[in-house]
Amino acid sequence: MLGNNLTGYDDTIVALATAPGIGAIAVIRLNGTKAIDICNKLFPAKDLHQQPGHTLHFGSIVENGRTIDEVVVSLYKAPRSYTGEDIVEISCHGSPYIQQQIIDACIHAGARMAKPGEYTMRAFLNGKLDLTQAESVADLIASNSAASHQTAMQQMRGGFSKELYALREQLISFSALIELELDFSQEDVEFADRTQLYRLINEATEVVKHLVDSFRMGNVIKNGVNTAIVGKPNAGKSTLLNTLLNENRAIVSDIAGTTRDTIEEVLNIQGVLFRLIDTAGIRESADVIESIGVQKTMEKIREAGVVLYLFDVNETSLTELQAQVATFEQEGVNYLLIGNKTDIAGLPAMEAKFAGIEGILFISARQHEHIQELKDRLVHKVMSGDINTEDTIVTNARHYAALQEVLKALQDVRFGLDSQLPGDLLALDIRRCLHYLGEITGQITNEDQLDFIFSKFCIGK
Repeated sequence: MLGNNLTGYDDTIVALATAPGIGAIAVIRLNGTKAIDICNKLFPAKDLHQQPGHTLHFGSIVENGRTIDEVVVSLYKAPRSYTGEDIVEISCHGSPYIQQQIIDACIHAGARMAKPGEYTMRAFLNGKLDLTQAESVADLIASNSAASHQTAMQQMRGGFSKELYALREQLISFSALIELELDFSQEDVEFADRTQLYRLINEATEVVKHLVDSFRMGNVIKNGVNTAIVGKPNAGKSTLLNTLLNENRAIVSDIAGTTRDTIEEVLNIQGVLFRLIDTAGIRESADVIESIGVQKTMEKIREAGVVLYLFDVNETSLTELQAQVATFEQEGVNYLLIGNKTDIAGLPAMEAKFAGIEGILFISARQHEHIQELKDRLVHKVMSGDINTEDTIVTNARHYAALQEVLKALQDVRFGLDSQLPGDLLALDIRRCLHYLGEITGQITNEDQLDFIFSKFCIGK
């Protein structure tokens, strides 16, 4: 653990812990060795040094004889606090003026403004959280669906870390035995059971591969899925968007080319966020504005995680649809075929008409027919099955990159065992595994890396 070897984090910091702006109350957080001293200068009601931790105290914040506000002070004494240091939280009225006055008074009394994420960084440096747990705090704050919330909570409680720590401990024990062999190289002895090491490497590879594969799901849960609704003009794209959202978000008319720019809305389906993009109809047009809209549509298709290709079953031929499918397949587009307006000609006739193409979902956007099935297919398309947020799911790109390196190193260890390489070469690959595992949890890191990670947090957390 890097611990307190980093410098510049032993002073007292202050920041607004609640969202900026007007509200009923606001919370200002003081943290550090002089947090209680500073608050005592401004809070004459009680000597906070004499009060037990985890207690609340009512009184006024006073600077130079001027009362700023009546407040409630929450006292958390080291080491039983979020950061492991003394913390004082001042709950005041939510006026931005009052908030700033109290923060300024704390700074005048000896505190400094906190940097983004500095409270959580101190929690990490003091061993209250490992790095994966600390990063999950930011994910928890940013969570905007049940799935992203549950995943962040699971990681903050250490579910991901436990798997990595168990794997790391086993690798360390084998690495120690292999390196011990190097001290007795003249005697040609083996302390590390190669059969047992084979078993460990195989098990570790399965665990890491599962974590690497989970990133696709994790990225969907964390960031949502760009979902482009595309098709020819008047296929019913805007009607479908309105139906999925249960509101009239897009203008609907019988005039082809009504939608000339992209319209984007977010839809939560089974805890997954789909960023729906209603696009301009794809066709040749002499209208300059409509042509620009078609160009944007093509851009959205390339950027989308999934494309809903909507076609009018009454106006589209089997040959036309087959050509569109061939184009999507050639360009590697992840798509769903949606046949719309089945209420006009009837579902059996349309199923017979397009029998040569598999996987078409027939709907009536106007009549709200088979819309729930469409939602179910969307989730299955991007998640490849049911979402189980109780499993460990990788949502962080930094973790994903490090796990890929771990997987490569494990494969090299396995190759070394197969090739009967000497222990010193095996030890090098095992050390690589340990290095990248340590990077994930923060057992191996540096100040620049920490500054980058925590700079993405909000100030006050």
